Amino acid sequence: MAGEAGSGALRELILVVAVGLAGLLLAMVAAFAPWHATPAGNAPAGLVELRSPGDPGSGQAVEHRG
Repeated sequence: MAGEAGSGALRELILVVAVGLAGLLLAMVAAFAPWHATPAGNAPAGLVELRSPGDPGSGQAVEHRG
């Protein structure tokens, strides 16, 4: 039985790898391509907007008494 696998199994394996690589490529394009428009054109790609706790306007200010 194992000897009958032949080129059909190889063709299927190549298809699975090709579809996986195509999916990975599409995921990378979606993650890193500039897709949201701004008045100045396309914005640079960024997955997360980073803010440090000391930035003004980053939330409610809480006074520490102690």
